[in-house]
Amino acid sequence: MTTQTNMPDLKGAIGAQVEATLEQVQALYRQIHQHPELPFQEHETSARLADALETLGYEVTRGVGGTGVVALLENGDGPTVMLRGDMDALPIKEDTGLEFASTRTAETESGTVPLMHACGHDLHSSCVVGAAAVMAGLREHWSGTLMLICQPAEEIFGGARAMLDDGLYTRFARPDVILGQHNMPALAGTVGHRPGSAMAACTNLAVTIHGAGGHGSMPAQTVDPVVIAAHVVTRLQTIVSREVPPDETVVVTVGKLHAGTQANVIPHSAELEINIRSFDNALHRQVVEGIERIIRAECEAGRSPTPPEFRVLNETLALHNDPATVERVRRAHIEHFGEANLYAMPRLNGSEDFPFFGSAEAGGFGGEDIPYVYWFIGATPESRWVETPGTSVAEKMRHLEMPHSPYYFPGNEITLRTGIEAMAAGVLAYLG
Repeated sequence: MTTQTNMPDLKGAIGAQVEATLEQVQALYRQIHQHPELPFQEHETSARLADALETLGYEVTRGVGGTGVVALLENGDGPTVMLRGDMDALPIKEDTGLEFASTRTAETESGTVPLMHACGHDLHSSCVVGAAAVMAGLREHWSGTLMLICQPAEEIFGGARAMLDDGLYTRFARPDVILGQHNMPALAGTVGHRPGSAMAACTNLAVTIHGAGGHGSMPAQTVDPVVIAAHVVTRLQTIVSREVPPDETVVVTVGKLHAGTQANVIPHSAELEINIRSFDNALHRQVVEGIERIIRAECEAGRSPTPPEFRVLNETLALHNDPATVERVRRAHIEHFGEANLYAMPRLNGSEDFPFFGSAEAGGFGGEDIPYVYWFIGATPESRWVETPGTSVAEKMRHLEMPHSPYYFPGNEITLRTGIEAMAAGVLAYLG
């Protein structure tokens, strides 16, 4: 069995396998990019991925958690390593100018929306297939079980929980370690790591404030929910400044406030949607409770005839990379890419539902937490990178298109190749 002492030979073996499969993975990537699908609607995408994994000899199960795919390759005794990629797209009109750009639309409750893979989930799932091909071709170099996950609905924080609730760890296997990656506008060909706190917890909260509507000329005969909502919006800003320790990072944003139909009508209700982000799960719960407390108090102060209604639209945990797992994978990436091609990833206010796979309490699978590491691959071509202002990765990324932009395109050949190799090297850090 191959060990770390002969990693240079394994590096060459990985490279040869990537060369053998890259053309097919590129074709798969373009198909998925051109045909994006919304969360829990990834029927064509999951079918393409499942077919590709079956062709490679994996035992594939479809429809896990709705549209999720699970693929297993058992190769003797050893640990079980889970490798996860997501596959859903966004309601964004693509403006990349690519010859295989998406022109798709979908029907939603809000009407017809354009679709785009603006977050690179097409890249992630394609890299999973590429890594699957590499690992299938290197069976003599490893022992254990490889568990591949193509996850739906990451963008609404729903897919991980759906797969867990559908018996992911009881129907298939409970992994010993979980690996995942995301693209970022860092230099293509580089890999970023961050131990510990890496991404924020997030809650999107919908609130209905009830009033008693009437004519705008007779406000004393009404209860105006717009005034109550206005007080709520301003009062919520005191949570961060007066209830959160100064060394903690919390963001509270009222992203939606809707009430009324015209100027001389006091409406019966006001609707708010609030986004909360933080890096500590316990503090996060306190902030959400504080928001609800303030809204109830403002409704009582404003004579609201009915208590406010709260509905969690979606939420996820803070992503906290296990330091020992990060270091083990990082060492494997140093061996494969060289330390000069690694960077320290800055902490992100963005959020992921990936942590549910490792959290025993939130995931509902009992027992102990499962260690995980989530790393980042660069997606900016070198020509663009060198002309971008800044000296650090964080400074340069401020000037580049980010995920969820209609201009964002991470799927260049270097990034695709790096993503496949980073996944394979990470897996072999445990199975090799």
